[in-house]
Amino acid sequence: MADEIIAMEHVAGYCIVNDVSERDFQINRGPTWIKGKSAKTFCPMGPWLVSRDEICDPQALSMKLSVNGELRQNGNTSTMIFGVAHLVWYLSQFMVLEAGDLIATGTPPGVGMGMNPPTYLSPGDVMELEIEGLGSQRQELIQA
Repeated sequence: MADEIIAMEHVAGYCIVNDVSERDFQINRGPTWIKGKSAKTFCPMGPWLVSRDEICDPQALSMKLSVNGELRQNGNTSTMIFGVAHLVWYLSQFMVLEAGDLIATGTPPGVGMGMNPPTYLSPGDVMELEIEGLGSQRQELIQA
């Protein structure tokens, strides 16, 4: 793709992705992060795909995540290090992007691993997340 404007023409829409990580695996068997993000129930998406024309500015959406009712992440897509247009353009420079490909853009500050002391999810914990205009998700962590 020649530039970021053209890159945005290839974006079908936006959805919520819960970028779940198995930190125990990542910490104890690192440095790879791939296995720690690829368990059977990880990366829930939805509740639906919102088409590109329904979101005026993907870099101006509020995001929230709560665990057991406690607000852990409260951010905005405006604070992303790289915007959607740049990510699509950049990845297209060395990857073939196909219709239906998903690009997860990252997380706002507040992940448990970064807390002092680090706080990790446990079976029974309930995660609730929402992004303005994209809907909300609710997941309960179960023992594998």
